[in-house]
Amino acid sequence: MQRLWIGLGALAGLLAVAIGAVAAHALPDPAAQPIAASGVQMQGWHALALLAVGLWAPRGGVLAHLAGAAFVLGLLAFCGALYALALGGVHLGPLAPTGGTLLMLGWALLGLSALRPAR
Repeated sequence: MQRLWIGLGALAGLLAVAIGAVAAHALPDPAAQPIAASGVQMQGWHALALLAVGLWAPRGGVLAHLAGAAFVLGLLAFCGALYALALGGVHLGPLAPTGGTLLMLGWALLGLSALRPAR
């Protein structure tokens, strides 16, 4: 699972840079820039979080793996909703706040995994 989290973190980082470039140079509506920038920023930070999960998972146990899953699902929902809005003008309802909640849950789980007694 370690490799999965590191691989997904690397992919999320790569896509954050690519989407950031598209947003900076190809958005037809300048008002969409801050929306896309917010998605890129969150994706970049959580790409790093996934790398951390990959490194921590052997010691963090199941809570660390649950944190990784929450980060991935949160990224897909939160950033996906922002990108759909910024790049396509598509509103996806409560997907962004649901994704944001999952991202926060991921941080809580990651923190809890560090508080677990060592085996």
